[in-house]
Amino acid sequence: MRILTAVILFALWLVLSATYDPAHVIVGAVVSALVAWLNPALPHMRRLSWFAALAYQPWLFGRILKSGLHVSRLILDPKLPISPELVRHKTKFTRDGELVALGNSITLTPGTITVEVAPGELVVHAIDEESRKDLLDGSFEAKIAGVFAATEGER
Repeated sequence: MRILTAVILFALWLVLSATYDPAHVIVGAVVSALVAWLNPALPHMRRLSWFAALAYQPWLFGRILKSGLHVSRLILDPKLPISPELVRHKTKFTRDGELVALGNSITLTPGTITVEVAPGELVVHAIDEESRKDLLDGSFEAKIAGVFAATEGER
């Protein structure tokens, strides 16, 4: 399992770094091996639905574009119709991986920033009412729950 994890991490390193000179490749191989060795179990990796994770990426990108256009309209409006607010968002997630994925997804979406994370709750700053509705509609949680396809008995 450690070797497979190291290979996957190394492949990800190569794709994301897009630099293939010997120094970068060696650093990537060493770091990937160290991470795989220091985290042999990676329990959250066993529960991931890789198909759902791949499908989540374009969905999230679409949400980022939609929110980006909305925030651009807000900024360009001479009246600047914003109503910023901190929202306590209750979630069914209690595991670190799920909370991090949810918090990061919210923060990546223009108009919202995750300020605080705790098991079962996130505090999110939303720029206006539409951003709050977007946060509270449950679509982020549904998609992320699909990615972390743990059985209910494991929760």
